[in-house]
Amino acid sequence: MIDVSQRLDERLGRIHARQRLGIEEDHEAQVFGQGLNFFHLENWYSIHAVIRNVLRLTGLYGRGRHNAARVQLRVNKIVSAGLPRAFEGFRILHLSDLHADMSGPAMDRVIELVTDLDYDVCVLTGDFRAKTFGPFGAALTGVARVRASLKGPLYGVLGNHDTVRMVPALEDMGIRMLLNEIVAIDRGGERIHLAGIDDAHFFRVDNIEKVAAEVPADAYSILLSHTPEIYRQAAHAGFDLLLAGHTHGGQICLPGGIPITLSSKLPRSMGAGSWKHRDMAGYTSVGAGSSVVAVRLNCPPEITLHHLHCSDLVGPVPYAKRVQKPRNKDLTNPEGADSDQDIPERQPKKATDGQEG
Repeated sequence: MIDVSQRLDERLGRIHARQRLGIEEDHEAQVFGQGLNFFHLENWYSIHAVIRNVLRLTGLYGRGRHNAARVQLRVNKIVSAGLPRAFEGFRILHLSDLHADMSGPAMDRVIELVTDLDYDVCVLTGDFRAKTFGPFGAALTGVARVRASLKGPLYGVLGNHDTVRMVPALEDMGIRMLLNEIVAIDRGGERIHLAGIDDAHFFRVDNIEKVAAEVPADAYSILLSHTPEIYRQAAHAGFDLLLAGHTHGGQICLPGGIPITLSSKLPRSMGAGSWKHRDMAGYTSVGAGSSVVAVRLNCPPEITLHHLHCSDLVGPVPYAKRVQKPRNKDLTNPEGADSDQDIPERQPKKATDGQEG
């Protein structure tokens, strides 16, 4: 039987696989100093229990747990003059930050939402597991449950919580992982290009230059990245659309959805939903799962259905409420929990450089 290391050698090449595994071993449990942020709360496991206890003392823990299970389906309209006509109405199902081994009830809700949902491709923008190091079998089991309800083709990238050792198992499930790689999608005699980069937030193993160089001139291209923090590089490299996650929209937010922290270096206007930078459109998913503690406050989890259009003459995309399915009774909102009104498509926000999160 071929072990994971040999599988990675065959998949990535011996040198690439050795470098990628070595970077993980050197840094995967590091709390200070690695990656784009200096401090990484998700790696400081002793503080997680403190956060849970504080939420219990304030009476917010139960409410947050219920909210974390109440994943919503959002619909997002993306208009681009460069989109080939054959891709008018093309639909991309976007799942991010599943943290499948921590977020079991949320994964149940995701399965409920995606079953019988119509889309053309599905993309997963990283953070499949809860912890940042150690065993990952439970995370793969959780992902496999969700994957069984998804239609192909499926494409994914790794997040800062993920190990490259997960790649063979994920690809065995039928998820084509893009590790600084690009694929062409054909439709009606025309094509678009879908690229994916390895984790750019913590391990810093992304290579936008490599994938951008493989995009033909004037071709429509989409970049998958776990983090939106590379928005400048992506826009200057000529990508038309960036799909990302990582921020969780703050996960625990003040009333009005104001994040306490995004754990990212980027303008707060890019922390959740639609945004634009130069000629590139972007979308940051707040994620379906939860990190550190399985709670959500004033920041409902989501999966997203992106509709691509060549022009703005097609009218508005139907609101999410028109495609949502009823929630199971055990997921209903307890008294005093976050509002569960159906939320229409996110509207683009103006991104202002220099307003770091």
